[in-house]
Amino acid sequence: MTPEEISPLFVELANAGDVEGLAGLYEPDAVLAYPPGSTTVGREALKAVFEQMVRHVPRFEVEDALPTLRHGDLALTSTEAKDGTGGRVQVVRRQPDGSWLRVIDRPEQRS
Repeated sequence: MTPEEISPLFVELANAGDVEGLAGLYEPDAVLAYPPGSTTVGREALKAVFEQMVRHVPRFEVEDALPTLRHGDLALTSTEAKDGTGGRVQVVRRQPDGSWLRVIDRPEQRS
């Protein structure tokens, strides 16, 4: 998997209601800036947020990716939000097995 493949996979897992799969896209101590105005830390806390999210959001859509910026084992990925909440931005890190996981995720930015 490449850093750019995480966002479409997130959409696929969210639409399937796969909370475990969603949490598996993140490092164990990852930080998520969601719900708006809050910070969620760690996979267990992320699972609780994702359970609520998949219950309340009827359908997720794949969004256009912006260019990825890489530096060694880190990458900055982003997409243009279709829902008017601003850009979505994630920092991902290459794992020892070559896969990539999210470390920091800011899924929306209100103007």
